[in-house]
Amino acid sequence: MRPLEQRDYELIAEARRAIRSNYDQKNYNRTVGAAVRCPNGRIYVGVNLYSLHGACAEQVAIGTAITNGEREFDAIVAVRGSDGGEIIPPCGNCRQILHDYMPGCEVIVPVCGQLKKIGAEELLPFSYSVE
Repeated sequence: MRPLEQRDYELIAEARRAIRSNYDQKNYNRTVGAAVRCPNGRIYVGVNLYSLHGACAEQVAIGTAITNGEREFDAIVAVRGSDGGEIIPPCGNCRQILHDYMPGCEVIVPVCGQLKKIGAEELLPFSYSVE
């Protein structure tokens, strides 16, 4: 696990900005925001789409980045709540997607009350792989 750098706090701020402007207080259909940073410095954001088979905010952010031609990823973070005050770890499905699309990416997670970065591949030990 590694400590955060200034650019990681900027990534968190982008995720918070995404959920603040899209939070759904009435139906709770959009309650999580995420931001992914590419090595070129570009940041892409997403919010979750809640339904029976909805998409997590991380998946939307990754899909947006890929749609815009990105194939390499540096770091990702997800926040929850109307102000994005809570940083949350990725769910199991997102961990598999991170493993498949960006195993070398760092994920910002809370660890014992502090924010740390951990490699995506470390979040899913004994992961399924098609190779």
